[in-house]
Amino acid sequence: MGAFSLRNVCLSSQQIFVQNLSLSIGPGDRIGLVAGNGGGKSTLLRCLAGQAEPQTGEIVRARGLTIGLVEQDVPSALLPLDVRAALRLALGPEVRESEAWRVDVALDEFDMPQSMRDQPLGTLSGGWQRLALIARSWVAAPDALLLDEPTNHLDLGKIFRLEAWLAQAARGLPVVVASHDRSFLDAVTNRTLFLRPEESRFFALPYSRARAALAEEDASVASRHEREAKEAQRLRRQAGALKNVGINSGSDLLQKKAKQLRERAEGIEAVLKAAHKDRPGEIRLTHGGAQARVLVAFDDVEVATPSGTRLFRIPKLHVFAGDRLVVLGRNGAGKSRLMALLHQAMPGGAGAAGIRVSPSVVPGHLDQALASLPSGGTPLAVLAGSFDIGDQRCRSLLAAAGFPVEKQERPLDQLSLGQRARLALLVLRLRQPDLYLLDEPTNHVDIAGQEQLEAEILAHGATCILVSHDRHFVRTVGTRFLQIDGRMLREVDSPEPFFDEMAAAG
Repeated sequence: MGAFSLRNVCLSSQQIFVQNLSLSIGPGDRIGLVAGNGGGKSTLLRCLAGQAEPQTGEIVRARGLTIGLVEQDVPSALLPLDVRAALRLALGPEVRESEAWRVDVALDEFDMPQSMRDQPLGTLSGGWQRLALIARSWVAAPDALLLDEPTNHLDLGKIFRLEAWLAQAARGLPVVVASHDRSFLDAVTNRTLFLRPEESRFFALPYSRARAALAEEDASVASRHEREAKEAQRLRRQAGALKNVGINSGSDLLQKKAKQLRERAEGIEAVLKAAHKDRPGEIRLTHGGAQARVLVAFDDVEVATPSGTRLFRIPKLHVFAGDRLVVLGRNGAGKSRLMALLHQAMPGGAGAAGIRVSPSVVPGHLDQALASLPSGGTPLAVLAGSFDIGDQRCRSLLAAAGFPVEKQERPLDQLSLGQRARLALLVLRLRQPDLYLLDEPTNHVDIAGQEQLEAEILAHGATCILVSHDRHFVRTVGTRFLQIDGRMLREVDSPEPFFDEMAAAG
């Protein structure tokens, strides 16, 4: 038996996540766990860790197996504790004092500065909190690692650092990773499990190759279902004809045969209805069609912190209609400050020295914190309060964006971050902008949603200025690349040298 053995596992809440899942996970297995927002990834990880039980089936763990689980959110009880104290709690009471040295060894793995280690965990940035949680899972020398969205809040340098750590320190351990970061999955996994309500699919391949294999299987299944649907229609037509003949001739035998044909057709259709279809909810962009050729012009612009400390300078730069411009830079270099300054410079804003924006531009802004969403209310209230489109239209749009009826009037603070991100993107596209300012737009959005967003940007020729640590997204949508380097913003031919630099630093 491997470290974990799953036998006919079924997971469900208000809907079925997984059913009849059987799988063995052993040493050296690095499994990428892939599903949409709310698709059961976190539930399965908690079940593997023994913190929850499946509705049916069983999960057997190897005798004596110790497990390191990194959850998406920092447990609230840890936030007031200093970092060292939070990690010491992960050690058993019997060794907490004698083996406290493990705490600094684990933190050294991620190069956490000494000055941070005595600070309350809740005062650190999201990225350092994330790495502290990963170090906490490692401090007790686990036999297996379970990671739930480990790249959340990490900048590119820290993502590369995490990739290198998994390849070295955690080499040989069974690892299960739930993530929406496709490049990260390709870098750290050798197997992929796609969770599906009807039948989950497992491939002994990293994400991108597994996704291609899954697409090939899905295409084959879709072709077979199309043939079966035609067969069901043929049987129904034949059943109808036999029934009519049977009624007209008074033949009970023909009517019985007609019933049998109809039942065969219903059996085929029942199977077809259960067939899997990704239903991520639409992420669609609209394009207002700006008439100006130059939408934004920079002329000797200083980007600074709120306190006035200079971060970098932009000498001259034009953003043309159709550009998809990606801003690259290390964490803290000022990327988000630039996006905030651009938002301020847009028509209707306070303006920004040195930035000229065509007066015809209709901007759409999405920031990392999803500040465009109100602090209270519901998805339905957000749409109804922002757009004069009627209740039925609001409900229809929300349903298409992945919000079933029961979630349309749920308070925003009860929605997952992925659901809130989808709502913010829906509000954004309903404003019909012709210039998108996107700061980490794929944060919290599942892989299907990311692919949909990429496809929409490409299909509509949307003009974008964006910041993203998602390498796959940057490579797919970017047409021009700007790098913050040496307190100067300069245009570069490709993002690859920057990615290589960050990998070397990690």
